[in-house]
Amino acid sequence: MTEDTRRKDSKVEGEGSYSAAREYDRQVEKTAKSGKVEEKAKAAKRAVEGDEGDALRRAEEEGKRHAHGEDPALRQKK
Repeated sequence: MTEDTRRKDSKVEGEGSYSAAREYDRQVEKTAKSGKVEEKAKAAKRAVEGDEGDALRRAEEEGKRHAHGEDPALRQKK
């Protein structure tokens, strides 16, 4: 059994949830292939600037309180 196969079969959930990561990746790929990225970006902007804005900002702050910081690799120059 390969390492990748073991990861897919693992039941580890919570922080590092394999099933959540796979579902997120699947949905991102589906959205990218749909050709509706621009449309969805505009809808997100309307939500942030509209009635949902305060709730979305509160949710973002709540998520940040639970985060362990940003991955330093995101800021590395390629």
